[in-house]
Amino acid sequence: MSTPFPFTAVVGQDDLRLALLLNAVSPAVGGVLVRGEKGTAKSTAVRALSALLPAVDVVSGCRFSCDPDAPDPACPDGPHEPGAFESRPARMVELPVGASEDRLVGALDIERALSEGVKAFEPGLLADAHRGILYVDEVNLLHDHLVDLLLDAAAMGASYVEREGVSVRHAARFLLVGTMNPEEGELRPQLLDRFGLTVEVAASREADQRVEVVRRRLAYDDDPAGFAARWAGEEAAVRHRIVAARELLPQVRLGDGALRQIAATCAAFEVDGMRADIVMARTATALAAWGGRTDVLAEDVRQAALLALPHRRRRNPFDAPGLDEDKLDETLEQFAGNDGDGGEDGDDEPDPGPDGPGGGGGQPAPDDGGPQGGDAAARPEAAEGGEPQPSGAGGGEQAPARAAEPFRTKVLSVPGIGEGAAGRRSRARTEHGRTTGARRPRGALTKLHLAATVQAAAPHQRARGRSGPGLVVRRDDLRQATREGREGNLVLFVVDASGSMAARQRMSAVKGAVLSLLLDAYQRRDKVGLVTFRGRDAEVALPPTSSVDAAAVRLESLPTGGRTPLAAGLLRAHEVLRVERLRDPARRPLVVVVTDGRATGGPEPVALAGRAARLFAAEGIASVVVDCESGPVRLGLAGQLAGELGGTAVTLDELRADSIAGLVRDVQGTSRRAA
Repeated sequence: MSTPFPFTAVVGQDDLRLALLLNAVSPAVGGVLVRGEKGTAKSTAVRALSALLPAVDVVSGCRFSCDPDAPDPACPDGPHEPGAFESRPARMVELPVGASEDRLVGALDIERALSEGVKAFEPGLLADAHRGILYVDEVNLLHDHLVDLLLDAAAMGASYVEREGVSVRHAARFLLVGTMNPEEGELRPQLLDRFGLTVEVAASREADQRVEVVRRRLAYDDDPAGFAARWAGEEAAVRHRIVAARELLPQVRLGDGALRQIAATCAAFEVDGMRADIVMARTATALAAWGGRTDVLAEDVRQAALLALPHRRRRNPFDAPGLDEDKLDETLEQFAGNDGDGGEDGDDEPDPGPDGPGGGGGQPAPDDGGPQGGDAAARPEAAEGGEPQPSGAGGGEQAPARAAEPFRTKVLSVPGIGEGAAGRRSRARTEHGRTTGARRPRGALTKLHLAATVQAAAPHQRARGRSGPGLVVRRDDLRQATREGREGNLVLFVVDASGSMAARQRMSAVKGAVLSLLLDAYQRRDKVGLVTFRGRDAEVALPPTSSVDAAAVRLESLPTGGRTPLAAGLLRAHEVLRVERLRDPARRPLVVVVTDGRATGGPEPVALAGRAARLFAAEGIASVVVDCESGPVRLGLAGQLAGELGGTAVTLDELRADSIAGLVRDVQGTSRRAA
């Protein structure tokens, strides 16, 4: 067995280490989500934590790690007789991103359940992680239905497996830790809220600290056992402190004053629901126990807020997590000392408005200048009112225009039925959704179609010598339910950034429309890509990615100017789709061309654009043209382009969900590979 990197040898990352230790002291805190760029010791710290957890006593032979002092009365391996038990280290179980539902929650033997009435159950990873750590690397890439199952089990402390009326329940209490790189896509705000704490990690910019990181890593790689031995004393000290804090935790007093500060802080920062208040209370209590105290202090409440609130303030994927610490300090000071009697007069309510301390409503500006939600795609460096300004370079290139306010868009879907990754855009054959039929299983049976199974087995009962009430079922009788749900698509934006798009301040409206479509793609769990064309050529501004945030940043900085090489933009988009089809053949594309339809520059630009468009039609690639033409005289060039693509055209006004043109528009295409 490999020697893990010592937890106490991790350089820096104080918030990360504290959040993990608080969950080790009190698993009721609800786990921790670690967000940060690659190479910041996220996985190293999580894997190192398991060595610090105290050993657990388990009932001998129990596959579900029942506590011998309080065995689970509903344990599938029970009932347990008092007596034999064993002690073992706390487990750290890793959930792979590509795991199946059965691998996570366990599986029932349906054949034995039908024929014998026996609940033959094979435990999953949730059972393995009971009373230990469940670690999900790249949790943002985990399928939504698996995340839902995972977080439900973490909240209830139990896992339920249901198969056609046959159910099994077992205890599943674990420390949930997820890590993610925001560049690869975000978690939904609803799922973010289910993690107790969240920390942001980044590589240190201090040379001395970076040197120490490299020095320790090289020493560990050269001699893992020897390196771990040098840190054994520090590891033992932290292990003993965790045990002491756990023993002290029931004695910690959370007074009315601290509770009032917690409630006031959550109200001031306008977090939804009451989960934040509860998590803050549990975190502050754990902080006091970790500090060896029996009273919760204001400093515990402050630290709890910094760990429990930033991710709960996100309203959409373009909001940067963060907390205005000046506003936090003012709120805590205002409600300090009000213990027991309800505090001061009602005039002391904190002002949660945007004009309070910090001036930004609690959202610090991100280092990279990224958008922060609402109309935040507009940046200070953008020209006022969206007026394009000369940049002084490139012969006519104009400064980026600010995006207009985003809006709710119509649903643009790919026709036919696909088999891509689960999502919310187009029809697809999926593991979850409404049942549409039955087939023989390919591999392991996951979703039984009971009626079809009984119908297949019924004609053979006499020949099989059935004598009792049970149905004699063979493997060949089993039928897998076929289900239809929704898939996520690859939405590839092809955006005209030429000089004609800057006329009449249209680029501001165009960016607002694309930003709105990006928000829709985030909600529907799509991958997105961005191709732009202007001047003499086209470029891939963003290769296909799950990070809608990255697409919004590229869109924000998009300049305009020059001619309109429409053919180059379409050909570059076609090449992007060809490469992506090799990487992810099951994910169907939807091409969104944002243009007024003009084509200029080079010999026969209109004819070249038509030939490029017909490549999409010949391959049955679903497409839609967002017609950006404005003014009293319209040439209808975007509509002609849509016809060449074999798709459809919508105007900017028709793109809005509340327009009179209807609520849903399916993208038309010629032939469909997945139909």
